[in-house]
Amino acid sequence: MSENFELRKFNTFNLLNLALGFLGLQFAWQMRIILSGPVTENLGATPWLYGLIWLAGPFTGMVVQPLVGALSDKTKSKFGRRRPYLLGGAIIASIALWLFPNSGNIANIFGNTFGVDLPTWSGLLIAAIFIWIIDACINIAQGPYRALIPDVVIPEQHSLANSYISLAIGLGSVVAAATAPFLKYVCGIQMSITAQFVMAALAFTLAMIWTCITIKEKSTAKDTNIPEKQTDTKFTQAMKEFFALSPEVSKICTMQFFTWIGMMCMMIFFTNFAIHTVFGVPDLTKISSDLQAQYSATVTTATNYSSICFAIFNLICFIIAIPIGILAGKFGNKKIHIISLLSMVCAYLIMGIFKTNPVIVGFGMALSGIGWASVCALPFAMLSQYIKPGTEGSVMGIFNIFIAGPQVLVCTLVAWIIEKSVINSGNLLNYHYEYTFFIGALCLLISAFITSAIKTEKN
Repeated sequence: MSENFELRKFNTFNLLNLALGFLGLQFAWQMRIILSGPVTENLGATPWLYGLIWLAGPFTGMVVQPLVGALSDKTKSKFGRRRPYLLGGAIIASIALWLFPNSGNIANIFGNTFGVDLPTWSGLLIAAIFIWIIDACINIAQGPYRALIPDVVIPEQHSLANSYISLAIGLGSVVAAATAPFLKYVCGIQMSITAQFVMAALAFTLAMIWTCITIKEKSTAKDTNIPEKQTDTKFTQAMKEFFALSPEVSKICTMQFFTWIGMMCMMIFFTNFAIHTVFGVPDLTKISSDLQAQYSATVTTATNYSSICFAIFNLICFIIAIPIGILAGKFGNKKIHIISLLSMVCAYLIMGIFKTNPVIVGFGMALSGIGWASVCALPFAMLSQYIKPGTEGSVMGIFNIFIAGPQVLVCTLVAWIIEKSVINSGNLLNYHYEYTFFIGALCLLISAFITSAIKTEKN
């Protein structure tokens, strides 16, 4: 790559092309969100165990993204600084996506091959390992991808470019979530969970290959015009420099912290909420296999319903993503983000109160999509104005800690609250999954108040 690499204004086609890889990444993430619950519950995961398995996301996010972000800032390669991580993460994640729904079979094959009687939880352990691999590799790709925006897009277009990322997130999620319900209700074909994960694996890899081929980027750290010794900054020093960028950075991080507690309350538990609360299926880990079979059709219906809700949620994100970027450019990131967060607070309260009404819950998910479009774009745009050239990967990696860290609370504390909130119905057990929406609404409301205190160029 030329040492005279210059940023240029992107047209609509350039912005769409820049966002395409994130569309594939979102295929992988959406399958992970929607279907990991049914897969792990079938292998014996209770709400508490499911929450612990979900710790893969925050832990890998807190460790992998900052590390990979810093490494990508310093990478010197003829393939570029970011592209090796985009492609490598996609390929490994895709293999794990393909294997994950077959975790139980893999455990059985291993036991039969070596003549070992494996414990009943061995399939769940293998599934947990694959989830950790998937999450780690998605983070390997995601951090450098976010860093591509300040790498290749002029500062005046950062909000718009991040909105196109939101558009890709919305569209990728819609297609990923809607494919199985579409085939079921339009074509009469029920797509298996395994087939859905294979679809996600192919989409992730092919989209990242396209991005790596078509997006030109700085090839070395030298392109940043920062002294070479500065690229050797240790992580602790990078953290100090990160918070020294501006007093507003701490507020933005705190805002993200509470925002993502709220977001993950929905994302982690919605499918289980749909199965066990909206459709009333009891805890399947506490009943016999014969009784489980009686609920099989209802679980499939509820899972398809969850996919439809996520498709609606992300369709709204897709539709509203570019308008939010335009409105943010006109009225300021802060004002638009506050309104978006408050819309999600209302949506969560609606879903928690009208928990057994599929139509109203679906409306709540649609309303939540407005907030999601903003969450995917505007916090990153707020932060971008403080990023020093040459530190994009490090900054985005550190910023991800305030996305990943809150998930630990959801995976542990919120999961524990659900498991302790038991509903007894004869010999059958269920849980108050709707509590996640009340907790999430409170955290999103706090985030909106913090956002109001952030000083930006446009208040």
